[in-house]
Amino acid sequence: MRLLDQDALNEAASHIKMLVLDVDGILTDGRIVYTSKGEQIQAFHVHDGFGLKLLMKSDIKVVLLSARGGRALEKRAKELGIHDLYQDRSDKLMIYEQIKHRFGLEDKQVAFMGDDWMDLPILTRVGLSATVPDCVEAVKERVHYITSREGGRGAVREVCELILRSKDLLGSFLDQFLA
Repeated sequence: MRLLDQDALNEAASHIKMLVLDVDGILTDGRIVYTSKGEQIQAFHVHDGFGLKLLMKSDIKVVLLSARGGRALEKRAKELGIHDLYQDRSDKLMIYEQIKHRFGLEDKQVAFMGDDWMDLPILTRVGLSATVPDCVEAVKERVHYITSREGGRGAVREVCELILRSKDLLGSFLDQFLA
């Protein structure tokens, strides 16, 4: 296992300038639901959305990178103000390299959350790799962090808070709500 202890995890998270997310199984619970008209339905958790907004307020870029796609994802990305959305892309590593180059970042400055084999090429490169408890075993064996929450149920928020805490930013956001 490559799981990091808390000190190493905080150190890795402190370097993060961009969070890249797989969608199905990470931002959603991984199920694919269709209406009787054949339209795909995706459910997103508000906690994840709020965590992503906090990251973006902290000048941490957020990128969505999905092998699938749909109008629901486009709508959610727009609601959150996420401009970097890549859908229907099975060439995730190539897209990751292009994004990293475009923003002038090194691997150690990028966090990635994924849950299946096609995510492994990125998960094994980035400075902070994370997954959810119900991911495939090959991913669990190769990431730095496994969230306590499942995909589509606050797992992304957990990673957002980890990054913000490592940069001593989480407390100031919380203080704004307590004031």
